Amino acid sequence: MALHIVATRPDPALVRLPWSTPLAEWSDDYVVPLPRGLSRHIVRIVRLGDRTYAIKETQHDLAFREYRLLRDLHRLGLPAVKPVGVVTGRKRAGADAEDLPCALLTEHLAFSLPYRALFAHGMSAESLPSLVDALVVLLVRLHLADFYWGDVSLSNVLFRRSAGGFAAYLVDAETGELRPSLSHQMREYDVQVGCENVFAELLDLQAGGRISPSVQGHEIVALIAKRYDDLWSELTAEEEFAAGEMWRIEQRIERLNDLGFDVDELDIVTDFDGDRVRIQPKAVELGHHRRELQALTGLDVEDDQARRLLNDLTAFIAHFDLGREDKGIAANRWLTEVFEPIMAMVPAAARGKLEPAEIFHEILVHRWYLSERAGQEVGIFETARDYIESVLAAKPDELVTSDDPS
Repeated sequence: MALHIVATRPDPALVRLPWSTPLAEWSDDYVVPLPRGLSRHIVRIVRLGDRTYAIKETQHDLAFREYRLLRDLHRLGLPAVKPVGVVTGRKRAGADAEDLPCALLTEHLAFSLPYRALFAHGMSAESLPSLVDALVVLLVRLHLADFYWGDVSLSNVLFRRSAGGFAAYLVDAETGELRPSLSHQMREYDVQVGCENVFAELLDLQAGGRISPSVQGHEIVALIAKRYDDLWSELTAEEEFAAGEMWRIEQRIERLNDLGFDVDELDIVTDFDGDRVRIQPKAVELGHHRRELQALTGLDVEDDQARRLLNDLTAFIAHFDLGREDKGIAANRWLTEVFEPIMAMVPAAARGKLEPAEIFHEILVHRWYLSERAGQEVGIFETARDYIESVLAAKPDELVTSDDPS
């Protein structure tokens, strides 16, 4: 059988890759030094022109199943790596022409890191709750879409920094399944598996000296179940109140907005006498702040980053008394007078360290520290110069960095 490539967006350069060589033997002529998470499969990351791909060797049926499932998740707007294609018909060069495994290709998620690489870059155990929160938000979003994961773990996730926290993206959907509906038992099983896997991963980090032996793994994994239950309840629970308390509908929506979710559909039911009202969100979607910032400025960032930038925009509007201006006009002023000039201050050599929105967030945090030390507010541009020279320059490069050998 001849080499066969099925792809969503064909890249002619894919044909030139050494498909007749096992992935484990690909040279540095093709493989780029980006960190990879643990995997039961051989995985390599390659760059072709301005595009970077993750390539995984796997079985024929599994490759096409995962490829189609990832496409479905993207159509639903869920956070997962973007599928590119499947390569079949691979044979080793030479007289024996040995069959080689199929290859699944996905786009590499820029500025993302596996959890082990985060700790290799000096992240402390104090950030573990933030990782747990990101994993829980991802799991809840998948469950709301009736996706059964089957293998919840830190290893099957890529993390991107988001305003001091993290956003999680599904990177391995091999065990997943989109169902017509997801039962309570299946959700519970996913949470249970997640707790067990994360506990084992924490023990592995301790054994490798990445986190202190004093970290209590059972306390960390207990957060998974608690925060999952709390978030799931807030997003889906039914709430009942007296007919005279209709303001509680708006209050519920505001609470969800504060969590970063928009309510696409709300079920409102009254009793026969109209004395009691029951409300229940029927469809919620993360990205409230992200969509607002994008509509105002065109910036597409993680939701927590968007919340941080919107707060600075609000302070900018108040400082320059622009409250009577159209918010879109004021946002454009903030973009062209604050955000873009600060990003232009970042040297080209440092632009692979963090995403622009994360750099801006860290500058805002740095301004708070400088202002507290100075006893007065320090200007944003003075802060940016100090941050770029004293903080950003020392950070590891997260856009292109070496593999974690462990």
